[in-house]
Amino acid sequence: MSSLKKNDYIPYGLHSVTEEDIEAVTDVLRNKPLTQGLKVEEFENAISKQVCADYCVAVNSATSALHLSCLALGVSDNDIVWTSPISFVASANCALYCGAKIDFVDINPSTGLLDVSKLKIKLKKAAANNSLPKVIIPVHLAGSSCNMQEIFNLSKIYNFSIIEDASHAIGAEYKESKVGSCKYSSITVFSFHPVKIITTGEGGAATTNDTQIANSLKKLRSHGIVKDHNKFINSAEGSWNYEQQSLGFNYRITDIQAALGLSQLKRLKKITEERNYLLNFYRDILKDLPISFLEIPEFNYSSVHLAIIRLKKISKKYYYNVFEGLKDNNIGVQLHYKPIYKNPYFEKFKFNKEEFQGAEIYESSAISIPLFPGLKPKQQMRIKEILQKLL
Repeated sequence: MSSLKKNDYIPYGLHSVTEEDIEAVTDVLRNKPLTQGLKVEEFENAISKQVCADYCVAVNSATSALHLSCLALGVSDNDIVWTSPISFVASANCALYCGAKIDFVDINPSTGLLDVSKLKIKLKKAAANNSLPKVIIPVHLAGSSCNMQEIFNLSKIYNFSIIEDASHAIGAEYKESKVGSCKYSSITVFSFHPVKIITTGEGGAATTNDTQIANSLKKLRSHGIVKDHNKFINSAEGSWNYEQQSLGFNYRITDIQAALGLSQLKRLKKITEERNYLLNFYRDILKDLPISFLEIPEFNYSSVHLAIIRLKKISKKYYYNVFEGLKDNNIGVQLHYKPIYKNPYFEKFKFNKEEFQGAEIYESSAISIPLFPGLKPKQQMRIKEILQKLL
């Protein structure tokens, strides 16, 4: 990166791997079990300590963690789950895997986060129609927490459970509590995909303070099998015996991945600080352009997974020209995300886009520009120069 040429490609996100990370992985390859060893438990304990949660269950992806979280909360046929329309499809798919119905709560386009005022209206209508959700999944887009205290207060009135989709938000804080502490939720889910804050290659985790939920997550991630004889339904025939007590899945994460995650977790504070610094530098150098940045709500310390700009001029042609112009200049950009209900699979559910004006406005104006550890000031200045010309 230090010898950057004028036309070198700058991705919107990039993993950061150090020699210490490589050594941690090779140590497992040389000396330890590759899977179902002790590194996974060590990684889980380190995450629990980091986010101040009682339990952590690591799995092979955040999608798996979301699926198991729904199952652990008893989501099944004809239940209703609500989430944000501005998220990766996994936030909605996890409910569909369980046979539940999915619906969306509109966002505030300034933050990209679930709009609590619209949630209150939707809950009131659902209560009148006897169609309240069993679970709501707020999505912490770009590393900033939704207003979890208000959502939690509503859960006590309307009797729904909460899964925080914090795939973008390990290292973030809300009202001086770590995201993942589950102070305002039953479960929090993290992603460790390569472009996320820390990575295990592919991987995810769920944190909780509920012993029963934690046990359910652990059993479901490994075929529904129980090996602890004290928890057997039938009497154990011998030390070799195990029981499959429910239908589960092979969602396990490996010790190789856990070792990488453990090493990366040691740098979490440094990584989030650098991400915040890079975002603030962008804010400074782009302040005179006709754009705004996605707002970070009050009471938040964001992990800044993404740098999302919003164009002040709303026009399909204008958006297309800016987006494609950046790509043509080797600047990696992305839309995080188009509304889930606009995907062909979801069209059969016939969602009324008029109910999601915030999501529609957001889609027409939001562009993720490059932000990752190691991004250089001269790269950011090059992005500024190209944006100036395009805008």
